Amino acid sequence: MPPVALTAHIVGIGLAGPGLPDWSAAAPILAGERPYQPAPTVLPVIEALPPAERRRTGSTVRLALAVAQQALAEAAIDPTTLSTVFASSGADGALCHEICLTLASEERQISPTRFHNSVHNAAAGYWSIAMKARARSNALCAFDGSFAAGLLEAIAQVAVDGVPVLLAAYETAYPEPLHAKRPLPDAFGVALLLDPRPGAGAHARITVSLTDDAAEPMPQAPLEALRTGAPAARSLPLLRHLARAQSGAVVIDYLENLRMRIEVSACR
Repeated sequence: MPPVALTAHIVGIGLAGPGLPDWSAAAPILAGERPYQPAPTVLPVIEALPPAERRRTGSTVRLALAVAQQALAEAAIDPTTLSTVFASSGADGALCHEICLTLASEERQISPTRFHNSVHNAAAGYWSIAMKARARSNALCAFDGSFAAGLLEAIAQVAVDGVPVLLAAYETAYPEPLHAKRPLPDAFGVALLLDPRPGAGAHARITVSLTDDAAEPMPQAPLEALRTGAPAARSLPLLRHLARAQSGAVVIDYLENLRMRIEVSACR
């Protein structure tokens, strides 16, 4: 039996990472039209959240919502009925650090707000508040394979249910001493809005399957270091194809002995 392949159209893209502030600025860099200059990731304020929730959010939630809103802005899709998949390689690094410090102190009482903001599915809850979203939302964590796992989950929903699905994959760096054990370089997030229909502004049609072929590296050394250092940045070879409006096949990392093959048919 041939392997199962799943298909969807990418109708919106969001991105935030070191030297890649958003998709419009990153696209010419990934396409090789401008040099890449690394710089710390800047996380915007999420104006869609009420002030009280906005004050409580950590950097991971701000990152996830920022890239998700970028992708949504490209397509005329009602966010209140949009299914979502949030994928992260871990929880909020800074808040986990603060919780560990508290547990190691004499005063071991942890704020409930700090705890519920630290977990990997916090962004899904804040998205529902910000967008008044009532549709199904899945949150998953697959360590270094989180982007591919999230894409597989999102595109499976598109194929089975025939509805648009928004994928957001993201993580933020840990402070020391956790950074020594999990050395993520900086905050990085990517969002893809997938639709079973192409629409007028679709970037590309993608078909996803699993393979044991080697993953495609980035041609520029700093971007390759980012790709291998940040789990969500495993998406960079796919984003490079999209930035270049390039049709063809790209292989990205997933599990230790299994990768993901993505056939890209450019629509622009």
